[in-house]
Amino acid sequence: MTTKPEMMASGIASAVAGGKMSALDATEAALTRIKQHDGVLNAFTDVTADRARAKARAIDADIAAGKPVGPLAGVPFAVKNLFDVSGLPTRAGSKINRDRAPATRDAALIERMEAAGAVLVGALNMGEYAYDFTGENIHDGPSRNPHDTTRMSGGSSGGSGSAVGGALVPLALGSDTNGSIRVPSSFCGIFGLKPTYGRLSRARSFPFVASLDHLGPFARSVTDLALAYDVMQGPDADDAACTTRGLEPTLPLLANPVSDLRIAVAGGHFQKNVFPEAVEAVSRVAKALGATKIVDVAEASRARAAAYVITTTEGASLHLDRLRKRPNDFDPAVRDRLIAGAMVPASLVDRAQRRAAGARQYRHPHPADLIHRPAGRCGAGAARAAADRRADHLCALARGHRAARRARIGEDGRRCCARAKRILRWRSISPR
Repeated sequence: MTTKPEMMASGIASAVAGGKMSALDATEAALTRIKQHDGVLNAFTDVTADRARAKARAIDADIAAGKPVGPLAGVPFAVKNLFDVSGLPTRAGSKINRDRAPATRDAALIERMEAAGAVLVGALNMGEYAYDFTGENIHDGPSRNPHDTTRMSGGSSGGSGSAVGGALVPLALGSDTNGSIRVPSSFCGIFGLKPTYGRLSRARSFPFVASLDHLGPFARSVTDLALAYDVMQGPDADDAACTTRGLEPTLPLLANPVSDLRIAVAGGHFQKNVFPEAVEAVSRVAKALGATKIVDVAEASRARAAAYVITTTEGASLHLDRLRKRPNDFDPAVRDRLIAGAMVPASLVDRAQRRAAGARQYRHPHPADLIHRPAGRCGAGAARAAADRRADHLCALARGHRAARRARIGEDGRRCCARAKRILRWRSISPR
């Protein structure tokens, strides 16, 4: 049996475990597709072919010996390059991190995927330090949308969306702070899961905003998404934010009828400034699911504004030393956002954190199991010329000003934005 590009992870695992296909054949097929198509998609930054073949041979040997294999036996997968991969520097989409020593151990989620029989075939393109929205990378080039390579893949896990949507691999892992799993999944026409905070370990991955970072899977079917999520669950002492709750399998729940779920459509904030294509897509899915109730999520606009403040300030704090020593090695757009974050006063960060805490505690008075909303305000079809998108960072402070106003952070916030805007005009930055 040969591996076809459209084969799902569940089908590959079943065929390998049943002796209809070898894990090595499945791996070679993925490596061949990467070689044939990644020159166009630019999803991969590293291909770990030797490692993948060794793992696949070990799985085939276990099957030949009659040993049990995991639920993802022989399934190729890849990870966003902010995951530690033993033997590779964890670049996190940056030029600076390429000087780091190679990782000596895999990220926790890679270890769990491989313990379930999956085969790592490489690391994936991403926006620099995960501070990206389009799938562009100034150092490695943009990952491209597999359905139309003139369009954006979405970011910052652009390579993950491109690799799965383009059938280079059936599964990939990425990260999500402000939409970096959900947006590429939407743009690339696949499924992505941003789990509840703390449900999956982030150990041995490069952070962006520790208080908002999540890791999760991409797949071309919900079954595959559940398979990957289930094998990655569990406590991890190496991530202080990881829950101590035990395994709670989701795959069996897929057999339950949709009619058992209370589904609502998000209104208010989530219906404002949305492109018609996104509105139409939400409407079609809501109709298919029988969702007619509209739910307004209170304080959503302010919570979003608070998330922007937390993101830019925590990100700036993490990278401050790199900004001082190697400013010209940053993507200018990322550098400017981080410099802006470094200028935000602590009092405003405190207010943003209180807003975020209030949002986490919010429960709508009309319960719903699922609230349906667009993953983004536009679609991949809204992609513009690269030069136009590169100029977007010049508007960062204007957006920050509006966010501060929505969060009611007052005159201090406006003065902060003005100071940061003056710094952003200073293009020749010298390290201290």
